Amino acid sequence: MGPTPLYDALKAFAGEKPLRLHMPGHKGRILPLPELSPAAVLDFTELGPTGDLFSGEGPIRAAETLWAEAFGMEECLFLTGGSTQGMLTALTLAAGTNAPVLLDRGSHRSAYNALALLDLSPIYLDRPWLEGAGVYGPADPQVVDQHLKNRPDIKTVCITSPTYYGVLSDIPALANLVHAHGGKLVVDAAHGTHLPFLGNTGYGAADLVVASAHKTLPALGQAALLFAGAGFSHASLRRAGALYGSSSPSYLLMASLDGARAWMEDEGRSAYRTVCLRVARLRDAFPSLSDGDAPLDEARFVLKTGDGFALQEELEARGVYPEMADRNHVVFIFTCADGARDFARLERALREISVESRPQEDIGSCPPPPEIVLSPREARFAAVETVALRDAEGRLAACQVAPYPPGVPVVAPGELLGKKHLAYLTGIGYNMEQEVQVVAL
Repeated sequence: MGPTPLYDALKAFAGEKPLRLHMPGHKGRILPLPELSPAAVLDFTELGPTGDLFSGEGPIRAAETLWAEAFGMEECLFLTGGSTQGMLTALTLAAGTNAPVLLDRGSHRSAYNALALLDLSPIYLDRPWLEGAGVYGPADPQVVDQHLKNRPDIKTVCITSPTYYGVLSDIPALANLVHAHGGKLVVDAAHGTHLPFLGNTGYGAADLVVASAHKTLPALGQAALLFAGAGFSHASLRRAGALYGSSSPSYLLMASLDGARAWMEDEGRSAYRTVCLRVARLRDAFPSLSDGDAPLDEARFVLKTGDGFALQEELEARGVYPEMADRNHVVFIFTCADGARDFARLERALREISVESRPQEDIGSCPPPPEIVLSPREARFAAVETVALRDAEGRLAACQVAPYPPGVPVVAPGELLGKKHLAYLTGIGYNMEQEVQVVAL
């Protein structure tokens, strides 16, 4: 593999067998779970030889710099709190507090939490609905442009690309028009960390990009990255990131980021290209989202089917666990860790279930956007009551009402739960007995 400055520093320091009279408590010797014990020797705290995530020096900084180069960005900050930490940090940097934000309606819940924490006012960007595919399409640059013309006070735009279904937006085109209006483009690329290694270099046009390495690369859970363009210094990333991250970040998570990049630059690219070819064959063999529906992540397989929830259960009964399901889709995440046997096992299960004979169901059109009554901050910090969703008509949501995954809210905090929204949730198979928080009367 290529250079791994953080891993090398941790390994070298551990090899000196230092007397570890500091955190963590396992002292690099033993963890109660035998499968984890071998990794304990590299799990350090902030010391001279190991570096400090929030100081911007040493082997961590060297490893971040290599990641920034791999992504075509100016700066990178390691995140040990997943892309949630990244989205909170990115919106803090781009928008600050008490400002309007043009927000992709399909944003992850962490972006909605940032609205409340930072007292941001959302102007929601609705993507076009792809009737034949049953999913939302890419963000339309013309629609974004019109929003910014109507509201010149908007200086932050937040887009998700790829979506949970693998739909990609044209980041360079969006960045160009946002910059033309004097704004900053934030991209939630949590599911797209592998894309630059496949030649998709569009993220480099954005101002801030959040990527979850653990979702699509061989990295430990919660290992993520925040990238920045020329408009943000590494010091600014560290200051904002420290607001939401632990002062004792995991060195194992950061070392796994170091190793994942080095491996992707070596063996991983080839492994991923093979995976993409195998996904293409699956798309040809089964009804699925394809590039004819929208620009897609080559490695994501989204099956079109009737009653995706039932199909998910049938697959799990055969030991096959997809990422998620909705009424008309089942989503499978393939990565460089998946080999020929994994593809063959899924295909065999799909043949046994006869998915080809299950056409998608008509669940009707999406409901109109809910009425915004309170700001996200007012709603999230208000006194609340807990009611069954079926009894919530006419109430103000104090939480997101969103099938999760993918966590796209039908109703967001501060919005009115209307009859059409409840009917839509019923139609897509949402549990109407689930309890939700609403603003107290």
